[in-house]
Amino acid sequence: MKLALFDAEKKKSGDKELPVQFSEEYRPDLIRRAVHALQSAARQAYGADPEAGKKHSSRVSKRRRDWRGSYGFGISRVNRKILSHRGTRFGWVGDFSPQTRGGRRAHPPKAIKVLEQKINTKENQKAIRSAMGATVNKELVSARGHKLPSEYPFILSSKVESLDKTKDVTKLLLALGFEKELDRSAEKKVRAGRGKARGRKYQRKKGILIVVGKECPLLKSGQNVPGVDVVQASGLNVSLLAPGTLPGRVTLWTENALEVINKEKLFI
Repeated sequence: MKLALFDAEKKKSGDKELPVQFSEEYRPDLIRRAVHALQSAARQAYGADPEAGKKHSSRVSKRRRDWRGSYGFGISRVNRKILSHRGTRFGWVGDFSPQTRGGRRAHPPKAIKVLEQKINTKENQKAIRSAMGATVNKELVSARGHKLPSEYPFILSSKVESLDKTKDVTKLLLALGFEKELDRSAEKKVRAGRGKARGRKYQRKKGILIVVGKECPLLKSGQNVPGVDVVQASGLNVSLLAPGTLPGRVTLWTENALEVINKEKLFI
């Protein structure tokens, strides 16, 4: 498959063949599985203190003739701690057992539980190739909600990797016809639910992904454009190409990035 090669001013300077990785069949099931595996690896383990609710000096006696036992008093035989006693009469309070006040939980979350989901290396590579192919499928990209210029998909000249100012990156994207897409990803809304109180009050739509070939000024200058991500070809993953398990993110590949993917045989 050949795509048009554009410079920073949207002037066509030829056509370029895409690497073989872009010809992978569309597999949304594999992409979803790979994204979930990445998301699960980012989860933080959580759980109760293993000794929670077990730190009181309590006991229970099931013996018939134990003077400190609860047998014969018409009460349940759960762990109790003695608060006071007078002769053989005791002031008990239930403890330790799950149904008692201050007792342990019956089945608390355990920090030793492994939350990470595994995925085979070849499966993950196939999912990345499938997601790469989805980025040059205009129907899939439009179905994801992106606002595209009529010329999409196309390849960018390697010269754009030298842009070292955010205003220049914005100017480039506007010149390429992504004005509506930038407006779409700049819109910020308040998140629903408790996340507002947990450091993630606002939500913003995922916008353009720019893939570069190597370390360059564009990696830093593109960071502050709302919704835009810039990544090296060697650092691609399926979550960047298909955020939220939904393939077809609008992606701009530079000439250098495609050369690196082809030369180093990435994701094969």
